Amino acid sequence: MSAAPHSADLLCPPHERGALQVPYLKRCWSSWMAARQGQSGMGQQEAHRTQVVLAAMGVGLEQTMQYVLREAPDFAEFEDWIVRTAGAPDATTVARLQALVEGGAPPAAQLDLQARIDAMPPVLDAADLAHWDEHGYVVLRQAVAADDSAAAAQVVWDAVGATPHDVDSWYPNAPRNVMVQLFQHPAFEKNRRSLRIHKAFAQLWGSADLWRSTDHCGFNPPERPGHPYSAQGLHWDVSLVQPIPFCTQGILYLTDTLPEQGGLTVVPGFHRRIGPWLASLPPGAEPRRADFRALGARAIGAGAGDLVIWHQALPHGPSPNRATQPRLVQYINMFPAEVPAHEDWV
Repeated sequence: MSAAPHSADLLCPPHERGALQVPYLKRCWSSWMAARQGQSGMGQQEAHRTQVVLAAMGVGLEQTMQYVLREAPDFAEFEDWIVRTAGAPDATTVARLQALVEGGAPPAAQLDLQARIDAMPPVLDAADLAHWDEHGYVVLRQAVAADDSAAAAQVVWDAVGATPHDVDSWYPNAPRNVMVQLFQHPAFEKNRRSLRIHKAFAQLWGSADLWRSTDHCGFNPPERPGHPYSAQGLHWDVSLVQPIPFCTQGILYLTDTLPEQGGLTVVPGFHRRIGPWLASLPPGAEPRRADFRALGARAIGAGAGDLVIWHQALPHGPSPNRATQPRLVQYINMFPAEVPAHEDWV
């Protein structure tokens, strides 16, 4: 019997296009169709390119994978789903993706935006950057206007069928893992396009040529009998092969959030000591099962409209909400088209 083909043999060429004229999109689709046939093999670099393309289309990685793996659409149906879900991509987005995949200069509108970001005064001052270097995270205060965080919060309330003053309404539709699988809404998109947010990421990355993520939102109500905290604990979303390359992650608080209100929890400074820590573990120890509390985990409180950005080498995660109000958040990240990554996962 001949061996099954490797998934790379089943993928469409990067330049092949469909009705939307977006290069690489058909390759994304074909990779998941290969996965449905039990094939695998997409490397980290290709996975990042897929994330860039889908985010530019305005669809989330998780929601896209779920749709393709569940429905097994042909490519025309897949493109139609994107348009129904997030709208047709604008000409600037298509041109930017074409430049990324096929070479050439980005569209003028994108170059103008980058120049505008470069010309902005810093939004992270010297103390902020020193905090980032030492602790691996930073809080950008007033990353979005109060009206914009309130509008996004209302979208989350509506998504879970709850209201701020009706405690009993917080629980029937609360997600078990605090993640609300809602990605598209004008209020979310406005926050993603915040110039202050773009500038903060540009300062950390050293470049304004960044792509926005299309991520979900979150709703974490206080624990109570019958509704214990059941989300994932502290974790990494990256291989622990050393050295862990630089990359960012971010979360926007949509309401005032106390540390004990399910605040994002990290182990400050762990990006500076993870290598020696891993080397010190006894043979056979599983680093992902470590006692992160003993390592100095800390929950971060912040105000409505504040953005917390952290280095991907920090163990992180939500935490049990032991306050009196839910935690409402929107996940926002920005990154360049190419990022360093290890192909092996540990």
